[in-house]
Amino acid sequence: MPRNQKNDNFIDKTFTVMADIILKVLPTNRKAKEAFVYYRDGMSAQTEGEYAEALQNYEEALTLEEDPYDRSFILYNMALIFASNGEHDRAVEFYHKALDENPRMPQALNNIAVIYHYRGEQAQQSNDEEAAESWFDQAADYWKRAIRLAPNNYIEAQNWLKTTGRSTMDVYF
Repeated sequence: MPRNQKNDNFIDKTFTVMADIILKVLPTNRKAKEAFVYYRDGMSAQTEGEYAEALQNYEEALTLEEDPYDRSFILYNMALIFASNGEHDRAVEFYHKALDENPRMPQALNNIAVIYHYRGEQAQQSNDEEAAESWFDQAADYWKRAIRLAPNNYIEAQNWLKTTGRSTMDVYF
């Protein structure tokens, strides 16, 4: 089950050793430990660009993991893979699944906003101003939610909201 570590740098080795120690001493059940192993292996594969392998590991982790908070990060990482592969609809779907498990995940809200903003830019390039404005408004809604959860983050989004007139708030907390 454990993934062979192809990347032998110090940080990856250290992470693997620490994760193995934590797994041995963690007072959790076998199922939760097994889910963590799949999650760790998924992260390792994802880091190396082995997305198919990462997704398989994340899917296994999801079948075992019961904790909503932990499930949200598995789903979030799956969404990252879909987004990086240009599967934006699927990425948005998985960001929403992550938010269903953990509504206080500003990074998922931000990433949905980024995808919607990108779609707005595409519509603008196609001279479809009505669609562009709709996408930009949706992006604004998600960025506002993300900023409310993490007011010190997403400074560029905060500036965009102000410069486009989509927000008059100076502080989001």
